[in-house]
Amino acid sequence: MIRGELYRVFRPGGDPKQYRIFVVVSRQLLIDSKFSTVICAPVFTNGEGLSTQVAVDLEEGMKHSSWVMCDNLVSLRKGDLTNHLGSLSSSKLLELNRALKLALDL
Repeated sequence: MIRGELYRVFRPGGDPKQYRIFVVVSRQLLIDSKFSTVICAPVFTNGEGLSTQVAVDLEEGMKHSSWVMCDNLVSLRKGDLTNHLGSLSSSKLLELNRALKLALDL
């Protein structure tokens, strides 16, 4: 598992959808550790182009244009991240980093 990878998760806790796509945003040191969870940002089909949202599309493995929501971070079990869809490019990772900094007021 690598930071910036996208996974489809079956019935994530409390989500009304059967599946939700998430991007792994935890630092790589935590991902590689024995810790059982990682921090992820959900992907939604509707976005408003906010500075805390990152547009993703076919290049990242999506079926259609969508948005990574950095204001909506969740902790997911690594074991639930099994259905790999794709990865963010280096330029999208830079956008993700900027959006996370804004979302967390860093």
